[in-house]
Amino acid sequence: MLSLDLIVSFASAARHASFAGAARWLGLSPSAVAKNVARLEAQLGVRLFHRTTRQVRLSQDGEDLYARCRRILEEVESLEEAAAGAHSGPRGTLRIDMPASYGRHVLLPVLTRILARYPELKLDARFSDHVVDIVKEGLDAAVRIGPLADSRLVGRMFDRQIIWTYASPAYLARNGRPESPDELSAHTCLLFRLPSSGRDRPWQFRLGKRDYSLQLESGMRLGDGDALVLAAAAGLGLVQVPKFMAEQEVNRGKLVEVLPRYRPAPLPISLVYPGHRHVPLRVRALADALAGLHRPAGTPA
Repeated sequence: MLSLDLIVSFASAARHASFAGAARWLGLSPSAVAKNVARLEAQLGVRLFHRTTRQVRLSQDGEDLYARCRRILEEVESLEEAAAGAHSGPRGTLRIDMPASYGRHVLLPVLTRILARYPELKLDARFSDHVVDIVKEGLDAAVRIGPLADSRLVGRMFDRQIIWTYASPAYLARNGRPESPDELSAHTCLLFRLPSSGRDRPWQFRLGKRDYSLQLESGMRLGDGDALVLAAAAGLGLVQVPKFMAEQEVNRGKLVEVLPRYRPAPLPISLVYPGHRHVPLRVRALADALAGLHRPAGTPA
């Protein structure tokens, strides 16, 4: 039978991608963690990590084993939480992945408040527009925009992404205001390049109960939503972006909404986390904070 100590050392090293990080978490020396991993490799007859002088990286056999045994770490954390008592509050490291712009504009202030409230809690946040496998990556949770497809995950919707179309007053003064999406072919439309495919994101519209999209042509394509907003505010063309990204420039009078009759349906924004396990206090604290994101002060949960 495999030793639990060996498995815990391996799983922790996989999660931290570091023997030193695992050692700090387990209260061991880095050499002790490395020896435990080496003994586990010897017993299994496989190489679990590719080692260099700067980092350790899971091999394919290591990834397969980690997917199976990571629950051990979660159970250890659960026991630690129970021993410390729920009154002590969340602790450990909250590992979360989130869309880059939404994370910077909306989520970072929430995370800052959580860290101020729970001093024993640490944060490991990733800002990326790529959809990652949170189970494989060893993350506690992720924020996803749009319908959820991964049946292994629990999803809790806490917000909606509202997407509007904008232009600067200067651009509209020079080029006129479009009255319908059909007129956009006569305008310069600033397009977002999807990081997952490298293709242009189609613009979405709704008229009554009918949803439809348009694949537009443009002389400018950018892979960053904030850059698109700044380009539109500078009068370079029309842009379709989430409302939260454009609010500052709208308040400054640099952008105005166009085509309000054709606003697309909002997309759900959800916190997702593995559904097969005990949910750590740190994830529950995040879920509670996000659930109250748009609730007025004094409103009951």
